[in-house]
Amino acid sequence: MSETCSTCGLPKELCVCETIAKENQMIEVELVKKKFGKINTVIKGINQHEINLKELAKKLKTRFACGGTAKEGIVELQGDHLKDIKAELVKLGFSPDTIELK
Repeated sequence: MSETCSTCGLPKELCVCETIAKENQMIEVELVKKKFGKINTVIKGINQHEINLKELAKKLKTRFACGGTAKEGIVELQGDHLKDIKAELVKLGFSPDTIELK
């Protein structure tokens, strides 16, 4: 017997809660200059209770071959990935209308 999702009632394998949550996020992506002039790409506005930030950060770090972290509702990637990040977030299931680049 497989586990069921407490929100949608479907089995965990068929759960659509995260897919629905991805379409409702208002995401802001911006560049931040850190210590010693290092540039980081910061992704804000993702609800950490609906979407697994660590999993998202892992996929983005692998795709862009960089380091980074996910903490307190923010995903940070080392380096300037502003020109490619929107396309990658759309591939991961986020709506292009809700992604704002600054």
